[in-house]
Amino acid sequence: MRIGVISDTHSRPIPTSAVADLKKMDFIIHAGDICCEESLRQLQKINEIKAVHGNMDDGKLRGQLARTQLIRCGAFTIGVFHGEGHPDRLLACVQKEFKDQKVDAVVFGHSHHPFNEKIGSVLFFNPGSITDTVFAPYRSYGILDITDKITATIVRIDEQ
Repeated sequence: MRIGVISDTHSRPIPTSAVADLKKMDFIIHAGDICCEESLRQLQKINEIKAVHGNMDDGKLRGQLARTQLIRCGAFTIGVFHGEGHPDRLLACVQKEFKDQKVDAVVFGHSHHPFNEKIGSVLFFNPGSITDTVFAPYRSYGILDITDKITATIVRIDEQ
């Protein structure tokens, strides 16, 4: 199974090269900050979306999307949470959110900075922002490959 992972799209267009790749995935996880319902509908034209809301999402979207989500993929459970608060404390916030859950991986966003690290037995994965050209070190998205284990890859977008 291959899962596309995006976050912090903020109602901006997804780069063409990323759209082509995301269409090939089994589905897409969006870790919040889509911003509005129309942007969600545009993303749903690319592929099936499993999403949580972020701090910048409007009230209508917050009413449709949960704050956190657990996604079962074969033998694995993936927790999804946008994150909140200061970026320096984001990882601790995300860890705390799932401390009472049995998760194999946690997908999060909020910081616009890619992160891919296994801590203990849990993979913590932030794809960065696929659309941000101001706060992110570069535009990026992620891919989760699920076989007999979960592996994560950050994909850097270099197109203008």
